[in-house]
Amino acid sequence: MSRHVKYVFITILLTVIQTQLMRLLTLEGITPDILTIWIVYIALREGQLPATVWGFGIGLFFDLVTGNFVGLSALTKTICGFIAGYFYNENKTSLTLGSYRFIVIVLIVSLIHNTVYFIIFTQGSNIGLVRAVLQLGFATTCYTATLTLLPMFAFARKYIS
Repeated sequence: MSRHVKYVFITILLTVIQTQLMRLLTLEGITPDILTIWIVYIALREGQLPATVWGFGIGLFFDLVTGNFVGLSALTKTICGFIAGYFYNENKTSLTLGSYRFIVIVLIVSLIHNTVYFIIFTQGSNIGLVRAVLQLGFATTCYTATLTLLPMFAFARKYIS
């Protein structure tokens, strides 16, 4: 099976998990974004251009599945892929995925993602921009980065053995 078919299958699976099962992990309305982690993984494995294209596709698919503000996730996930692509180094992929660097990259990318997302999403609403970005965006970023510990430990274990 080609890696692109695997990526499509994993994207569909993670989208189902994000929309259905992540509700169980919601704390005070804050939900981790596993699709951002997935896009960072793709960026570290494939590079900036593939991650940008995959980010757009994943974001658009997520928008179409959820029906919320169609195009916003496509935009922010595209930005995720583009930013995460700057950390691509084909010689250090395994090392990056299995170390704290993976968490730091997810933290940076997620912070940018959530800032752009909440700036656009809160336009015309009662929620203040500063509150949305600092409270919701930063909390989601921290929760997503914390959840990144699971794949990081899995990669560390896989590549050390």
